[in-house]
Amino acid sequence: MDYVGIDIGSTASKVVARGGKDLHFTLPTGWNSKETAMVIEDRLREAGVDVRSDATKTIATGYGRVAVDFADYVVTEITCHARGGIEFAGKDCAIIDVGGQDTKVILVRQGMVQDFLMNDKCSAGTGKFLEIMANRLGITLQELFDIASQGDVLPISSLCTVFAESEIISYIGEGRKREDIAAGVVDSVAAKVAQMSLRRELPEKIMLTGGLSESTYFAKILSDKIGRKVENTSHGRYAGALGAAILAEEKSKRRAKKNEH
Repeated sequence: MDYVGIDIGSTASKVVARGGKDLHFTLPTGWNSKETAMVIEDRLREAGVDVRSDATKTIATGYGRVAVDFADYVVTEITCHARGGIEFAGKDCAIIDVGGQDTKVILVRQGMVQDFLMNDKCSAGTGKFLEIMANRLGITLQELFDIASQGDVLPISSLCTVFAESEIISYIGEGRKREDIAAGVVDSVAAKVAQMSLRRELPEKIMLTGGLSESTYFAKILSDKIGRKVENTSHGRYAGALGAAILAEEKSKRRAKKNEH
């Protein structure tokens, strides 16, 4: 039996398969989630996982989850990210997921979601803000982190992406160092994520997931802002997809057990 979790985010789509085949991959979501779902289906089939088969159970989550017409279940991002985050951080933790279009803070107690916060109204505290600013500086997102670690923070006071970009353009016009601007950009996002996170009492274990979880530098800056260690993992971007795959397995086994009776 194969259990598949598909997390179609606004920027990237993540896939995890467990059971008969163990694999994971990511690809750009692009402009059309429906087309992305078709590409995912083809890639899984090439790897020997047929999502149309009765031997496969699939859960879709994320921004484009309704576009996955072959999914057996559609489950919210909060539930899936919490379930995946538990695998990384244990049953009592806070999961900070910085995505392309939103940022989520999920509080888990004894393996259950106790509370959550979501910033989905403004991109200033998300990965999209970092992408926009990296493009403005003519560098990749990874290069942004690399040079930011060598710079001194230039303050970016605007809470809006549009006005913040104007501040950066002004800094560029003044001839400020690119690494200092980059440091200011990363510091600005970390400050907004920390501010949201601190609206709740955080447990001892804090895990960073989402696309930025691969950056040890961002995790360090966020830790400084929160005043507590924020752990990161190279597989953190798969938290939602992993959680979806685990839930697919759990749902399938519960249903099979119920049918036995």
